[in-house]
Amino acid sequence: MDAGQGLSTDEVQSLREALAAGRKPRVVFTASAGQIAGQGGQVVELTDPEVSDEFVVVRFGRDELPFSPADVAMAPKGAGRRVVEPKPEPPAEEPPAVAAPEFVLDTPRVPTPRREEPKVEQVEQVEKAPARRAVKAVKQKGPAGLTVTLAYADGEWTVAAQQGSKALAKPYVVKPAEALKMVALVDVPGVQEAVEQILGTERAEAEQQAEKLRAELAEIEARLAELREAR
Repeated sequence: MDAGQGLSTDEVQSLREALAAGRKPRVVFTASAGQIAGQGGQVVELTDPEVSDEFVVVRFGRDELPFSPADVAMAPKGAGRRVVEPKPEPPAEEPPAVAAPEFVLDTPRVPTPRREEPKVEQVEQVEKAPARRAVKAVKQKGPAGLTVTLAYADGEWTVAAQQGSKALAKPYVVKPAEALKMVALVDVPGVQEAVEQILGTERAEAEQQAEKLRAELAEIEARLAELREAR
């Protein structure tokens, strides 16, 4: 399998089914995984992809770290762990020939130091400790934005609240005095003046309507007095 290709959507679903059945499928790291590309591991968990892009938890060696689907690919059947072979050491150089003759009986021989072969335990230790990969910080999703709206239309002041796409409070009517208090908290030039102008216009219209009603009431009371005198 090409180690440069990550997991497809169908392969991610097959991993979920395998984990649900109690299996731990093997995968290999792709080139986007960094220094551990080509090595293998076991998928032990799939977390929520909406919380983080790195939701494929892989165990390799003694570590369990999250990766994105692009960092791993399905391992071919029968694939095992790659064995780290020890590098052969260069042959020991022969000592230079001595120009003058020497007496073998008088000069003790210096034994050639034995060359130690790398132990199998050291090879396994190198295999179990792959290069660590920098784990990206999981970005936590913050709460949705909150919007509180104070509106004026058709002679009424209304307040509404919305968080994200969810309406917390539908527009409901508030008194003009309460609207003026809310606007007083907003230190923006021109906003409070505009609200006071609207309230002044409403006040003048209400006074005119009250005068008109008083005049109509006076006419009705005079008419009623005339009707009472006619009895």
